[in-house]
Amino acid sequence: MLVFALLLALGSSLAYGSADFLGGLGARKAHVLRTVMIAAPASLLVELLLWPVLGGSFGPAALGWGAASGIASAAAFALLYRTLAIGPMNVLSPVTALVSAALPVGVGLTQGEHLGVAGLVGLPLALVAVVLVSAGHGEGSARPSRTALLLAFGAGTAIALQLIFLHQAPSDSGVAPLIIGRAVSSAITLGAAGLMRRRLGPERPAYAMSAAAGVLDSVANLLFLLAARSGDLSVVAVITALYPAGTVLLARGVLAERVHRGQLIGLGAAAAAVSLLALT
Repeated sequence: MLVFALLLALGSSLAYGSADFLGGLGARKAHVLRTVMIAAPASLLVELLLWPVLGGSFGPAALGWGAASGIASAAAFALLYRTLAIGPMNVLSPVTALVSAALPVGVGLTQGEHLGVAGLVGLPLALVAVVLVSAGHGEGSARPSRTALLLAFGAGTAIALQLIFLHQAPSDSGVAPLIIGRAVSSAITLGAAGLMRRRLGPERPAYAMSAAAGVLDSVANLLFLLAARSGDLSVVAVITALYPAGTVLLARGVLAERVHRGQLIGLGAAAAAVSLLALT
């Protein structure tokens, strides 16, 4: 069961990393709210299409935890895309991942989750991997501003809360928490955009890019939810938090942002950590 959960978490990580890259690029072309206005409803559409296939039970607990995850998701969307728009992506994305990993790991362990010997080595190694990927800036690379770092920490906290709230939803609720969460985040986003419409600027959003980011984010949420229901939150969250690997590699290939030796070591440490966690 754990191996299946790890595969789902890795898939979630890949989808999150790709979504963040596209969302960050979209936020460079227009105000971040214009990007989120497209991404959030696109995510909701995907989850509504999955409802007949995967089912959903809209009980009080699913509604409450789903709504809480939606509030956190709206904050995560705006903070993260704004963070990545400021850049550099290959530093700020891993910072958000480190914060988003640490909080769910702490919650999982305090709720009584236990790890075997391999897990006790693999879990800290995975956290170290995230740190190494985030510590890759060196000579000749761009350094993030204080504002960008604060936004990155805020985005990481919002992402962590979203994952924790989704994990708290009943395991038999299907995709109901995702639908409720995305509906809430979409309503918040559209409401904020309406209130700030005069400050959004004349630039048109990158429609296809923003929609693709939303679709990938929805897929990532679903895979995380399924992984968390199959395995421990402390393990699933830290594997999911390796998503900057995808963002970093895409930023390298598309934007020619540098991938440093420390980041490459971090990617290798991540692979070793996943292997150890699979043996737990």
